[in-house]
Amino acid sequence: MIDWLRLVEDLVTSPWLYLILISVSLLDSFLPAIPSEPVIVIAGVYAASGETMLLPVIAATALGAFVGDMVPYGLGRVMADRVLKRLPPGTKRRKAHDWLGSELETRAAYVIITSRFIPVGRYLVTLTAGITRLAWPTFAGYTAISCVAWSTYTVLAGYVGGTLFRDNTFVGIGVGIGLAILTSVGIEGARYLRRRLNSERIPQ
Repeated sequence: MIDWLRLVEDLVTSPWLYLILISVSLLDSFLPAIPSEPVIVIAGVYAASGETMLLPVIAATALGAFVGDMVPYGLGRVMADRVLKRLPPGTKRRKAHDWLGSELETRAAYVIITSRFIPVGRYLVTLTAGITRLAWPTFAGYTAISCVAWSTYTVLAGYVGGTLFRDNTFVGIGVGIGLAILTSVGIEGARYLRRRLNSERIPQ
């Protein structure tokens, strides 16, 4: 198994770093076991010390995430009929799928952009977007925005940690990862509160 964290540290001053960032963010779009956030945070920490370049790190990460999100979307479109056969009407899984499909139809921008910050959410949304055959220009446009936003915040979380703790890279990495996690938790909390408020407004 590839040690992505060690690989980034070993290649931090090499142009190969950007290929690693593209690869890890691409694979993380459909393979949950890939530790993209810690790898990207580390690159941001080293950008604070000048060992790598901030904007190329953000660009490489965003590019990999965008291309990666196209994979589950494409699979969803190709395998839509087979997937729906495995989700009989009336089951909990089918209801969840139908609800997410409805959300994508009515507010695609909000769902696609916010889900990119939620590790499990991003996989479900991109796959569902393909299954429901959400128009590719719509999906690609909002996905591009979400990937740039996600990449920027993740890299900057590491950059901030690296700036605050220039003399202790290990602490800087820990702070960066903590900031990235707090942001994801905050976004998921806001999504939960919004769902609760919307459900309370619906007449019983």
